[in-house]
Amino acid sequence: MMKNFFGLFLICCLFSCKTKKPAINEEELKNAVFETDREFSKMSELKGLKNAYMEYIDSNGVLLRPNNYPIQGGEAVNFIIESNDADFIMTWEPKKATVAGSGDLAYTYGIYSYKAKNDDSVYFGSYVTIWKMQPNGKWKFVLQTGNDGLE
Repeated sequence: MMKNFFGLFLICCLFSCKTKKPAINEEELKNAVFETDREFSKMSELKGLKNAYMEYIDSNGVLLRPNNYPIQGGEAVNFIIESNDADFIMTWEPKKATVAGSGDLAYTYGIYSYKAKNDDSVYFGSYVTIWKMQPNGKWKFVLQTGNDGLE
């Protein structure tokens, strides 16, 4: 009886012990998501906003746009596919990146610029993007929104 008790006790101890997660390097992850946001902007400038969004959106990504309900998942992808980005160039510069303690979520925010190709005017706004680490180690956005009207 005592032998069975100790065996059961040992099994319970083994299963109840928590394995320690390896420590994340928050600064390294912060730099990676910051650089991902910059690459996202560069792709928008070179290949168009639509291509950039298709490359960087998570399959469950959500877009928050003026005068729209949240556009999510497949609907967000369709919204991007149906959009016309031929008449403008949009770029942005992240100002800050923050990474969750878990290392799998982050956000960036910054200033964007929007320039119509047939006009010299440039319009500015602010944005925030929430990023999720993918199984392959790449960052993709799960939520993206912006506000216009900066002078």
